[in-house]
Amino acid sequence: MFITADLLLNYQRCSRRAFLDRYGDAEQKDPPNDYLLKLIQDSAENRRQVLATEDQEHRQPTYKSGDWQKGAEETLKLMRAGVERIYQPILLAEEGNVTLVANPDLLVKRPGQSIFGDWIYVPTEIKLSKRPKQEYQIIVAYFVKVLAAVQGAWVEEAWLILKERGAFAVDLWEIIPRMETILTSCIEAVTGEEEPEVFISRSRCSLCHWFSHCYAIAKSDNHLSLLPGVTQSRYAQLQALNITTLEALAEIPANQLEPLPGFGSETARKLVRQARATLQNVALLGESLAAHTVGKRPFVMPTIPTAAIELYFDIEAEPSLNLVYLHGVLVVDRLQQTETFHPLLAEKPEEEAIVWQKLLDLMWAYPNAPIFHFCPYEVQTMERLGKVFETPDELVKPLLTRFIDLHDYVTQTVTLPVESYALKHIARWVGFDWRDSTANGAQSIYWYAQWLATGDRSYLDSIVMYNEDDCRATYQVKEWLVEFLEAATLADDFDYAV
Repeated sequence: MFITADLLLNYQRCSRRAFLDRYGDAEQKDPPNDYLLKLIQDSAENRRQVLATEDQEHRQPTYKSGDWQKGAEETLKLMRAGVERIYQPILLAEEGNVTLVANPDLLVKRPGQSIFGDWIYVPTEIKLSKRPKQEYQIIVAYFVKVLAAVQGAWVEEAWLILKERGAFAVDLWEIIPRMETILTSCIEAVTGEEEPEVFISRSRCSLCHWFSHCYAIAKSDNHLSLLPGVTQSRYAQLQALNITTLEALAEIPANQLEPLPGFGSETARKLVRQARATLQNVALLGESLAAHTVGKRPFVMPTIPTAAIELYFDIEAEPSLNLVYLHGVLVVDRLQQTETFHPLLAEKPEEEAIVWQKLLDLMWAYPNAPIFHFCPYEVQTMERLGKVFETPDELVKPLLTRFIDLHDYVTQTVTLPVESYALKHIARWVGFDWRDSTANGAQSIYWYAQWLATGDRSYLDSIVMYNEDDCRATYQVKEWLVEFLEAATLADDFDYAV
């Protein structure tokens, strides 16, 4: 059995993914989505640019893709010959009943002693990331381990080359012991026969080719990982108490969960309430507000501003370019009963400053209108662009006081039967549908890249439609929440069970 760097990287993210990569039915894999393909292309281009700027020749072993043995033989020839730089080598080492496969981007020759002579090779890995994630450092340490077996000598240096940051020296004294522990558990997992349990973590699972397969299992089982707030560490604590179903979590008194590591009073109450809302498929007054109503003590229900004219704001951006290419603003005029969408689009990256000024002009055209958005990104971006384009504070800061984050209002006032408190999950639960059901922020980034590459305006049209739907979804969530809180204020009784 081969243990590759990709397998080890996937294991760090999800042990189940590594297991399925080894034993799963390939027909159950999701095809690569457009955004993932873009990341692969961007990574390859970044690697090409790094190699071009270093202006040093390199040799590459010749072998058929997947033929590790031939690749290792050709790499050894280059290493014995003392080639200065070897691009995408293949290194093999036996570890018990498995074969370790290492394929760093570069091997760079350095003075030293190895089985080849008075030189050694040092591994370098080129990553699109702007920061040295630990999972990448683990992989570099893995390369060091396999390389040591091949050249008969351990190296004292190894490198990550990161986008914008440049060369980063991996602390091998710290990382190698961690790598050994992870590698051992990875080998145990993929050589065993027990399939790891499903656990859905959207931040890690969204780009995985097994996502649909695992999600279908989780959905059919009503798995607790689908509840917002149930992290892997908290799930382990719940498992220890034999709480593995929605029913069990909904019925347990919250105070029994409070002492558990990673819980506490607020989290315990929120999770129990989340389970109840999901089990009943109803919206409940948020845990913090419901707690104030116990015994019907007086309290003030939070109010969301409603104005004659309101703005709903959403941004599309390409983080790798530090580029905001679309500011979408939906102007809702309650007096005129109109809804007008303004797509302020930078058709070329150099137009970013122009659309920024258009945004300021539009927002100042309605000086008293509250500006609704979802999550802090819009505020953070306004502050950043104000500095980038040296906009006077008097044009930016007063706008920021008008911003209202609906995500904050939702999470503080209501518990919904949703898998995530992201806009799409909430808006869909209250009845909003995107015209393109597959569209998302990552897809928007891909569309913009395709527009720049091809000039096909259908990509811009797709971006604008998606952004407009995001703005309208924000509007519908706001309208629903106002009605819900008004009804709760007028209700004679609340759901007091907390």
